[in-house]
Amino acid sequence: MFIPKLYKSEDYNLMKEIIREHSFALLISSVDKIRATHSMMMLNEDDTKNVYIETHISKANPQAKTLKNGDEVLCDFLGAHTYISSSWYDHVNVSTWNYEAVQIYGKVELMNPEELYHHLDKLTSKYEKFQQCPMMVENMGKEFVEKEMKGAFGLKIIPTEIFIKQKLSQNRKENDFKNIISNLENSDENGKKIADKMKLLKNNTL
Repeated sequence: MFIPKLYKSEDYNLMKEIIREHSFALLISSVDKIRATHSMMMLNEDDTKNVYIETHISKANPQAKTLKNGDEVLCDFLGAHTYISSSWYDHVNVSTWNYEAVQIYGKVELMNPEELYHHLDKLTSKYEKFQQCPMMVENMGKEFVEKEMKGAFGLKIIPTEIFIKQKLSQNRKENDFKNIISNLENSDENGKKIADKMKLLKNNTL
């Protein structure tokens, strides 16, 4: 990911927020050819506070048939994003896009059956807890879950490089910056999110 210095972030709390709120991300590999799969990802920490990613894809997926321990993959997360119209500037310029993104390169560690079971349990709990009648893994019965697990390919990704990008009109002068926020506050949900992010960024740099 190309990150001009102005937009580069080293805020690991921001990274965790983006992954937590936008966890349906791309798993990209290039073992035999470039392959990409959208999958649910979870960010975890080990006993020494080192982060890693858990995910799973279908065993029938050609990508699963190529990956093995030690292979390098890229996890691509797109956070809040929205269009920025050049009509909001006080001068002639081009339109652009404001967004937050995280890309994590890492080495694959294939999950054993016990690890895969716990991964599916955590992932299910994360989303089912908000349902009116939650269906947790423990309610499905171990025999049923283990049967379904036969079709799942679980993997952990141990990060080797982490890139965090926060492009929020940092290159605009104050009047244009304020005008962008004003217009975004009257746009859609994504626009409002970016407006809030821009205000927070401004407050943190005062």
